Amino acid sequence: MAISTMQAVSIIGLIDNIDDVITVLGKSGVFQPDNVTDFYGDTKDFTHLQTKNIYAEPLTNLKASLNLTKRNFKIVDVSDYNPPFEELEAFANNTAHEIDALVDDKEFISEQLYEAKENLVETSHFLGIGVEIESLLKLKYVKANFGKMPKESLAKLDAYKHNPFVDFNICTQDKTHLWGVYFTPIDKAEEIDKIFVGLYFEKCDVLGVQDTPQDHLDKLKSIVPQLEEKLKTVEKKIEDYLNEKSELISKNLSKLEELYLYAGIRTKALQYNKSFIIVGWVPKESVKPLKKKLSEIKSIETEFSASYNQIKKSPPVKLKNCFLAKPFEFYTEMYGVPKYNEIDPTLFVAITYIIIFGIMFADLGQGLMVSIVGMLMWKIKKMKIGKILIPCGISSAIFGTIFGSVFGFEHMLDPMYKALFGLDEKPFEVMAHQNTTFIILGAIGIGVVLLIVAMFLNIYTSFRQKDYGRALFSSSGLAGVVFYSATIFGLAGQLFLGKHILSLPYILGLIVFPFILVFFSEPLSGLVNREPDWKPESWGGYIVEKLFESLEILLSYVTNTMSFLRVGAFVLVHAGMMMVVFVLAETIGGVGYWIVVVLGNGLVMALEALLVSIQTLRLEYYEMFSKFYSGEGRNYEPVKLIKE
Repeated sequence: MAISTMQAVSIIGLIDNIDDVITVLGKSGVFQPDNVTDFYGDTKDFTHLQTKNIYAEPLTNLKASLNLTKRNFKIVDVSDYNPPFEELEAFANNTAHEIDALVDDKEFISEQLYEAKENLVETSHFLGIGVEIESLLKLKYVKANFGKMPKESLAKLDAYKHNPFVDFNICTQDKTHLWGVYFTPIDKAEEIDKIFVGLYFEKCDVLGVQDTPQDHLDKLKSIVPQLEEKLKTVEKKIEDYLNEKSELISKNLSKLEELYLYAGIRTKALQYNKSFIIVGWVPKESVKPLKKKLSEIKSIETEFSASYNQIKKSPPVKLKNCFLAKPFEFYTEMYGVPKYNEIDPTLFVAITYIIIFGIMFADLGQGLMVSIVGMLMWKIKKMKIGKILIPCGISSAIFGTIFGSVFGFEHMLDPMYKALFGLDEKPFEVMAHQNTTFIILGAIGIGVVLLIVAMFLNIYTSFRQKDYGRALFSSSGLAGVVFYSATIFGLAGQLFLGKHILSLPYILGLIVFPFILVFFSEPLSGLVNREPDWKPESWGGYIVEKLFESLEILLSYVTNTMSFLRVGAFVLVHAGMMMVVFVLAETIGGVGYWIVVVLGNGLVMALEALLVSIQTLRLEYYEMFSKFYSGEGRNYEPVKLIKE
């Protein structure tokens, strides 16, 4: 649960040295520029050095053209390559123009080839016609319509026997359609066309076919190979062009990418007379090497300051977690990165997510399969969720071992329990009637513990942010913890242990008094935080408003706790679904038994892995994060050229 320490850096120097400074900052790969106006109060006499990134247009044009070729070009080291901007711009524009011309040729020929092949297929359906199609289309008093209709529509034609103009001449047919032509007098065309539309007739574009279908087909058969050869020729031209210029393209593309990124620093810089100011952020561990590089540039002053002195300027956040928690940064970032003075919840998410997932999806065999699938998703597709599924699957396998479930076989591990622990069967039967209540209450117990931990995290974060009022009096602060835990433990003791815990002193001291503190949390927080306007404008209005808020707070305690019922519910659902699979398998019997077992396991595994992932994430976001985490920070995004 760590965040890398950042330091604010401020660089002031003569305008003549700004390019050297920007190059050092850019090449360091650790500097994130920020707005100078956020660091300095009076900037009315300052002007922006550059408002437009001049490298954006040539870079965009070049990349757009290269994308058309569907070929990747590596970003290479171009530290020794420093051509003037005009040369880079000319290269980008010329290369883009030449590639666009070649690609246009390719697309034109591809379109011709596609149309020829489509025409060839359509014409082949009208080979029964021995006259020129164009001459039929040019008849003065009769309209010819070539096309196809479903075979089912043929029977419907009988309804129009009385109409001599409704007649469909079949030329050919395939599995689903009849291909042919119908003729209609010009004055009856609208009426007859409506009838054929009702029969799902689809017209074919045979305009321009000036020969008989057979002659036209022969022409197309000779044209298609010619177009295919032309297409191969232009594709080879593109390939040869790219191979010949590959090194130059990579070099200029890399330089444009680099300068485009560096120009991002320049657009943030401000100028005052003949001087410039650049400000930004650097991780503490990178300060020394950067300071050393900057010290080689004369006529500049550099100042590094601890980020805790700059909290109001919202330092960027760089998450730093161990190998177990690292994949779960994906979930943290999806919700929102922490503020700089807020705790990183990633480790908390990792531990709780893995455990809850394992309990809800407890199966040794299916858990190991989930881990394998997760590993393949990460290794092959580089999907971040894959790295999360690996430990989750292992957790499922561990809890599956405890519950004795292997691909739904509930007693496969009985020999292991006998050998290791001397038990005749597994220690815990999920579907046993006497265990159902224990599972449900256990799920609620897990929820209570996690919610209390989340509240303590809120207390810690609040003290860290010097928000003592929230730490002491909020519904997730110390008063809220005492109220919630005292209520839960009091009720649990009375109902399940039969002990008289809810005495009058207990209720007044540990339930009523803490809730009164929560009720008056706003004025009390203002008082503790030494805010001048801590008193509400109207006590009457405040109390009325707080009555409604208090009801909402009480409901949130209940709903947050009850949400964890889904943990126990999914334990039962998993066992129930696998029971259904085996009932179906036994009904079929024989080879079908194993087919149903395999397919059922696959379906249950896919469905539950998805549902459990979503439900566990929901518990993290809505039940726990809501107690202690805002996620309103900003990511650390340094200016860095990623080389391949």
